[in-house]
Amino acid sequence: MAFVPGQPVTAVVQRIEIKKLRCNDNLILGFSIGGGIDQDPMQNPFSGDKTDKGVYVTRITPGGPADVAGLKMGDKIMQVNGWDMTMMTHDQARKRLTKKKEDVVRLLVTRKSLQDTVNHSKCPYYKNHDNPNEVLK
Repeated sequence: MAFVPGQPVTAVVQRIEIKKLRCNDNLILGFSIGGGIDQDPMQNPFSGDKTDKGVYVTRITPGGPADVAGLKMGDKIMQVNGWDMTMMTHDQARKRLTKKKEDVVRLLVTRKSLQDTVNHSKCPYYKNHDNPNEVLK
């Protein structure tokens, strides 16, 4: 999904609510991020056009809070608790996610499969299941 800084973004998003796991004084989310406006987008394995400086999920701890909530590796984080994440540095994004006083993190994420599903559903043509090579209107 290409986007121009400072311009409105149209994206298909999914809401994900992660309840942080309390371990002594630490609150654990169970995922790692990469990206941010201060990072090299060419290093981002999840950006299709290699110009996207968004914040992406790079690792999920199996069975952890993020995994249980449905977060996926490669998800692009658009918002955290209502805060826009599309113009944040990596460190700003990390701090926004790991606030000690927040036990729950509410994310808006987008992922390629969500966009593909919507694009496919808007297609005016569909295939004849009896004859897959025939396209119907």
